[in-house]
Amino acid sequence: MLVFIDDSGDAGFKLDKGSSEFFVISAIIFSDNLEAEKTALAIKELRRSLGFPDSAEFKFFKSSKDVRRKFLHAVSKYDFKIRSLVVDKKIIRSKELRSNKNSFYSYAIKMLLKNSGRSILDASIKIDGSGDRIFRKMFLSYLRRELNSRETKIMKNCKLADSKNNVLIQMADMIAGTIRRSYDKSKDDGKHYRNIIEKHIEDDWEFK
Repeated sequence: MLVFIDDSGDAGFKLDKGSSEFFVISAIIFSDNLEAEKTALAIKELRRSLGFPDSAEFKFFKSSKDVRRKFLHAVSKYDFKIRSLVVDKKIIRSKELRSNKNSFYSYAIKMLLKNSGRSILDASIKIDGSGDRIFRKMFLSYLRRELNSRETKIMKNCKLADSKNNVLIQMADMIAGTIRRSYDKSKDDGKHYRNIIEKHIEDDWEFK
């Protein structure tokens, strides 16, 4: 099992000063390695067909509406599942989560992976990686400690990956952006994007 994870929104809580209302973490789950490879190839072929250089990175919020639609249609042909955690930051009361972006980010990813209804087990996980070396090391240790037990092994291994070099992490960004846009009442295009990938959405969990 291969899982690729990225987020949309930001981990800040200054909602009156530009922080995003919603924070979304999305996991793209492949049960077959070959299917993941075919999806990655389709993304690279789309990039070429659009006339983008091989170094170009797909980002939902930097893409035009046309590119978003073409990307989602290109990947929707393949076999994968989507599980997302959607956090309305207004309801978060924990002082630690509201004041420490690293804690909030780590907790959100843990909750997404831990509450997968056994859809994610013994998985090789790649997460869009950022932050300093100390945080990265602490973050991976935290996930191993929180996700694996004698009874259940959610994570076989986990690596932080550079999205520039991994088109399936870019896919996770495009999916997370799609999910967050569908919650944005100020935009009218969210439902259209979401409808393209709706059949792949296994869970869209609104954190309470």
